Amino acid sequence: MDFYIKSFLLLTVFLLTFVQAGKNEKVGQNAPLVTAIDQDSVEVNFEDVYKTGLVLVYFYPKANTSGCTAQACSLRDAYADLKQDGLTIIGVSKDDTKSQKSFKDKYNLPFTLIADKDKKVIKAFGVPTILGFAKRQAFLIKDGIIVWYDSKASTKEQAEDVQKQIDLLKKK
Repeated sequence: MDFYIKSFLLLTVFLLTFVQAGKNEKVGQNAPLVTAIDQDSVEVNFEDVYKTGLVLVYFYPKANTSGCTAQACSLRDAYADLKQDGLTIIGVSKDDTKSQKSFKDKYNLPFTLIADKDKKVIKAFGVPTILGFAKRQAFLIKDGIIVWYDSKASTKEQAEDVQKQIDLLKKK
């Protein structure tokens, strides 16, 4: 019996170490230099956006679903404070431009939504997909470098999580 308990504990420690290492492996890397189409069919060059200061690129599975709406509205509701800290926000999903535009308009989202139909941005950031939909994740980028990576981005607390990271960056 002791053998099984020790094996289980060893496996648990290994898995937790592996998951933790994977979570932070993107921090410190260059943010992907991609271009994509926004909700208005306008091309967005991410390299140009990175030059504006702090940038949050967050991924969500599908526009107008409950979790994705909660995540977007969390950012919308805190937008004035986040913007005051110099943050630019870009949301990304594989939805088409029409769906992204509808989502943006319906919920008065004050930030850009990328229609990543071909998953070019999703792939560039290395975001996993489940049944073809992007997994909910978030990347905070400063000067073209990923400074925070949230592998399990929150829905209702997304803005709060981002604000905490911005506050930590200010202290450095």
